[in-house]
Amino acid sequence: LQLMLIRARAVAKRQRTGVAFALKRELTTRFREHLPWTLTGDQQQALREIVADMTAPERMHRLLMGDVGTGKTVVALFAMLLAVENDYQAALMAPTELLAEQHAATMERLLQPLEIRPELLLGRLTAAEKSAVRARLASGQARLAVGTHALMQESVSFRRLGLVVIDEQHRFGVEQRAALMGKGAAPDVLLLTATPIPRSLALTLYGDLDVSTLR
Repeated sequence: LQLMLIRARAVAKRQRTGVAFALKRELTTRFREHLPWTLTGDQQQALREIVADMTAPERMHRLLMGDVGTGKTVVALFAMLLAVENDYQAALMAPTELLAEQHAATMERLLQPLEIRPELLLGRLTAAEKSAVRARLASGQARLAVGTHALMQESVSFRRLGLVVIDEQHRFGVEQRAALMGKGAAPDVLLLTATPIPRSLALTLYGDLDVSTLR
């Protein structure tokens, strides 16, 4: 089974030519310096795996597992900033408006020293508010986006989407995830889940994914 899964991932990666990001250590280093805490060993290991994926010529397709409070959002934010410092955009999609708002609030607070503000796109926004957000995403003025299913609507476009982060990915269908990924030219993909799954089972369920775990 392990050999089969290794082969499946190898074949999948050969078919996933993507962006080879450069580790410029501009926004990412400043972000780390302004964090009010030190990253845990698991967070640093997950970051090393994600950076290795993103700087490789193949598309990243990684699952980040960890209970609530283990720092998945912070790790994902490092990945998003790596895309941004390479002049790409990054988008995080959550299954509910409450969860999307929580992510946006956390990101806005942590990114304040960098003077970067994520755009929040929700279904309940007024037509004028949605139109303004869509315009900023299409022009590239907005570099980070957080939202719900509203992000994958046909009216939403990105100037240069390089990374897609999907929280609680099991609550989205395959076509829904693909719709957001299709907003960019072969963007890297990072999936987040707080559902505790033994690593061996995760490799069986998600054979095409690389897996990182936070404890």
